[in-house]
Amino acid sequence: MDKKKIIIAILIIGIIGVFVAYKMYNKPHINVADSKSDITLTADKIINDFSSDESKANTIYLDKIVSVSGEVSELNLEKGKGIITLKTNDDFGSVLCHLSEESTKKMSSLRKGQTISVKGICTGYLLDVILVKCEVIN
Repeated sequence: MDKKKIIIAILIIGIIGVFVAYKMYNKPHINVADSKSDITLTADKIINDFSSDESKANTIYLDKIVSVSGEVSELNLEKGKGIITLKTNDDFGSVLCHLSEESTKKMSSLRKGQTISVKGICTGYLLDVILVKCEVIN
């Protein structure tokens, strides 16, 4: 293959890569606050589903808007963003809810031991179930 064909192939692959990156960067964001939950359940149920069969749970919950209710075990603030930990019956796992900016402002009204409902996008399981862009429902 001559050098000219190789250069043209590399340019075409580069242009396609830039186009895909541009489309992914400009992908519209999901507004969790205005969206209806796909699934509503308890913190115990979602942690049990992920710890018993992670691949099946991924097909059910991953990238979906999930409403989870549970007892607050920790309230943290990292880099200006609130994180709520919901207690589960699993000694090693919990549900970590990374709050939106709006819900972070309301975090001061929450207390440990309080039962709340949180709505967010499930991004997966790493000993804890992770929800992002969360809104505190009640």
